[in-house]
Amino acid sequence: MTNGRICLAICTAILTIAALYLARSVLAPVAFALFIIALLWPMQRRLQSLMPRLLAMIIAVLVAILVIAVLSSMAVWGFGRAAQWLVANGARFQAFYADTAAWLETHDFYVASIFADHFNVSWLIRLVQQISGRFHTILVFMVVTLVFVALGLIEIEATGRKLAALPDRQTGAALIAASRDISAKFRRYMVIRTIMSVATGLSVWALARAIGLDLALEWGVIAFVLNYVPFLGPLVASLFPTFFTAAQTESWQLALAVFLALNAVQFVLGSYLEPRIAGAALSLSPFMVLFAVFFWTFLWGIPGAFIGVPILIACVTLFARTPLLQPLAGLMAADARPAAAE
Repeated sequence: MTNGRICLAICTAILTIAALYLARSVLAPVAFALFIIALLWPMQRRLQSLMPRLLAMIIAVLVAILVIAVLSSMAVWGFGRAAQWLVANGARFQAFYADTAAWLETHDFYVASIFADHFNVSWLIRLVQQISGRFHTILVFMVVTLVFVALGLIEIEATGRKLAALPDRQTGAALIAASRDISAKFRRYMVIRTIMSVATGLSVWALARAIGLDLALEWGVIAFVLNYVPFLGPLVASLFPTFFTAAQTESWQLALAVFLALNAVQFVLGSYLEPRIAGAALSLSPFMVLFAVFFWTFLWGIPGAFIGVPILIACVTLFARTPLLQPLAGLMAADARPAAAE
């Protein structure tokens, strides 16, 4: 009987994951919309005390559009400037790569020669252009998401009344309380993420400027935007300046030093300061955070990399308020004693 239940649980998990993957074009925008609604609703509620509800909703959605447009424009500008620099200095990349491959071969490292036939300036330019092109796809995704956001903000009060009117009043009250708790944690998460992103962007800019790298401001802007994506964003923001440093200075030693310095900045801000600023309210297991980022990236791509941590926050909060699932919430939190009734 026990083996049957285990097999049933495994099959259910596999089918659920498959459904999440196959329905990603619908579920990913919905998940993002719920996240944005949780962030916007307190502002809309305050505005509704001063103006009609529809006007308050329009202003809230416009604020979301403005924030998304600013972040997207900054990322496109940064990568666009990097692509222009790459076109103008592409010969440096090719020459540096050829010299490095020759040096490695003289020291019996022949791995580089495997890529010699495939590595060229055109390949690098296409890579940067493809990354820039992804922002167009993301913008289309966000348009669909904002439609869900507008509809959700219109119906949020009615949904609250439906939950309060459930036959099981205790369950309805618990869901409403959990929703408020999740919304508060989402807002705190974004405030912390923004503070850390600003600090990361300024640190990368200052470091690049002190070393004398080209595109110092651009690297700072890219680091600021990509830091909103845990783990993967900072890694990408470290790799690009490293490659460009190698081409500009023709020194792999300096490129390695830049890579280590950038990762040191990311470690201090992201792994040391951020958990302490977040405090107990967002106490999450680092392993679960990393797993959530990669798991949802696998299912939903770039949107999943961003929304993975908020989904984890929501799950831990809901589990902590469900007596049967509280042990699971303890495993997913950094502290084995999550606040079950904050």
